[in-house]
Amino acid sequence: MPSTPNFADRDGWIWFNGELVPWRDARVHVLTHTLHYGLGVFEGVRAYKTHRGATIFRLHEHTERLFNSAHILRMEIPYTANELNRAQCEVVKANGLDEGYLRPMCFLGSEGMGLRADGLSVNVMVAAWPWPSYMDPAARERGIKVRTSSYTRHHVNITMCKAKANGNYINSLLALREALDCGAEEALLLDAEGYVAEGSGENVFVVKDGVIHTPELTSCLDGITRRTIFTLADELGYPILERRITRDEVYIADEAFFTGTAAEVLPIRELDARRIGNGGRGAVTEKLQALYFDQVRGRRNAHPHWHTAVADYV
Repeated sequence: MPSTPNFADRDGWIWFNGELVPWRDARVHVLTHTLHYGLGVFEGVRAYKTHRGATIFRLHEHTERLFNSAHILRMEIPYTANELNRAQCEVVKANGLDEGYLRPMCFLGSEGMGLRADGLSVNVMVAAWPWPSYMDPAARERGIKVRTSSYTRHHVNITMCKAKANGNYINSLLALREALDCGAEEALLLDAEGYVAEGSGENVFVVKDGVIHTPELTSCLDGITRRTIFTLADELGYPILERRITRDEVYIADEAFFTGTAAEVLPIRELDARRIGNGGRGAVTEKLQALYFDQVRGRRNAHPHWHTAVADYV
């Protein structure tokens, strides 16, 4: 992953509780409840440079998922969806970005401590910064090496798997660090029954005999890029089956790839030292990847409702 500068030491603007504040002034107290207990929700969103200027891809769906996550965790966001959509456009414009990554987050304040979490404010921030590629850009063609994690993905009765919750990502951090230590670039996590779930921050797909397979939405997140791939695959004539997948099925797949807002469409060339398919980006993955980038960069006319032009919103 490309290195990033110190996020606390940079110029720019962050939307924080209803107003734009200078980047370095967007601060919270060390006794902020979410910092101690992890009860917060967030999104990862991308803006792309298109012929209409900066456009945010599937903004409304991301904001809807943020509100759903908050509802699951019993957090009452003190803004409307429209206000947060506007806020995300505002930070892109204020920071002079023609494309970039956005991070909306809702977190509990410092009014109290303890697990009761009584009487706490819900704070909301939105930041945006340039983030051209989550992985080395060459990985889009070459594919990445993946290791099956020794850490199990969340069980549906241990945490709320449909919420994109801050604390859930401890599991992801542990799995990814283990994979990196072993010389891989990403982790593949299995669910509590031993079936393939997802990557540390991505949904996973495998291709076999022209059919695309992906895990059911049990312990894995309902990814918005995942939903996009369902639509694009249908346009290309590829069926997608949602079902349980075993690890050894991935070993003998013709192709495999990850999807996510940060990762976009990322081929998997190897899992647990087993080459997948031809050991690089497969033909189906390449077609989906090309169509995805045409879509997000506004090079096709389909699905105009997926694109929110920043200039039209602020």
